[in-house]
Amino acid sequence: MRERRDDNVHKVSSQGLKSMKQLEGLDPQPPHPSAAVRRRERAARGLAWLALLSVIAMAWLARPFGTALVLGALLAFVLEPINARLASYTRRPVASAALTVIVAGAIVTGAIVGFISVFVVRAVQLSGALREDIRGGGPVGTWLNSAIGWLSRIGVNGETIRSRLEASAGEIASRAGGIAAVLASSTLATLLGLFFALLTMYLILRRGQRIVAALIAMSPLEPRHTEALLEEFRRVGRTTMSGTVITGIAQGILAAIGYAITGVPDPIFFGVVTAFASLLPAVGTLLVWVPAGLFLISTGHLGKGIVELLWGALLIVGLSDYVIRPRLVREDSMPTLLVFISLFGGIEALGLAGLIIGPLIMGLSFAVLRLYRQQRAAAS
Repeated sequence: MRERRDDNVHKVSSQGLKSMKQLEGLDPQPPHPSAAVRRRERAARGLAWLALLSVIAMAWLARPFGTALVLGALLAFVLEPINARLASYTRRPVASAALTVIVAGAIVTGAIVGFISVFVVRAVQLSGALREDIRGGGPVGTWLNSAIGWLSRIGVNGETIRSRLEASAGEIASRAGGIAAVLASSTLATLLGLFFALLTMYLILRRGQRIVAALIAMSPLEPRHTEALLEEFRRVGRTTMSGTVITGIAQGILAAIGYAITGVPDPIFFGVVTAFASLLPAVGTLLVWVPAGLFLISTGHLGKGIVELLWGALLIVGLSDYVIRPRLVREDSMPTLLVFISLFGGIEALGLAGLIIGPLIMGLSFAVLRLYRQQRAAAS
């Protein structure tokens, strides 16, 4: 009996010593996982690859409307505070989201129609009037004759400049007509893009929190990193739309008022041109209101020209960039070089839509690198 008890004690001691060796890493042959565990791991890896292929397939199908989907999401981020206030007032979130989407769709449609009717049609009319003014004795022709007379004194052929200006005016008309033809031929694509943008906007306004929770749950990253990237996407999107589009519209309206006050011909057209010029970095609206002021001064309207230059400096640039824009967006910490790359690279890769999507992609990429740097710094 005593020998059997000693044998049991020896077995227990041996098993305990073996377990301690395994815990300490001293046992060179740890127990292998069972076949069921290996099957579950293979099934999990297979499901992960299948999920990745599903995301790629969905992105491929949505590729023709990718720009519309992104713009719809960005519009939802911008109008989210308005929709939340409306929902809290009416206590009907579905009706509030639908009303927000309908109003936004009406404004976007009006902006597209206004662009076609004001920018394209007025560009054709203005180019024709400019050619006649250059050939005749209008204000532009008088100013051009004076400039040509001054250039002739220093040996520059003024008639060559005149012919090039007439050709440039005709080219403006032909390009504007080409833009109108392209817009008319892409009506169906524009309507489909608007439909998907508004549908995306409604989905985010109604199910935004659920979408964020689902993305955090499915993401292979840590939840805090996924949440930080989604918040960066929301912030950069709101910054891009608010700081670029809304400020540009404000600058166009202020510029049109200034042009009307100082007597610049066709102030609505030049106001639209100023709004589009505001999308360009650095120079922006200076490309429009500075030549307008100098033109007024050179044609003998010294007071109006000075008023136009002061109006542009104080209101178009000062009020918009230092009062309106800071109230809409928070300053971005992204370096200026990356801002320029995102704008011009976005235009080169995606066309006009790159003005919005380019900064969005650059902002998210910059956020990923910042998170990676923070992770490496915490691990070291």
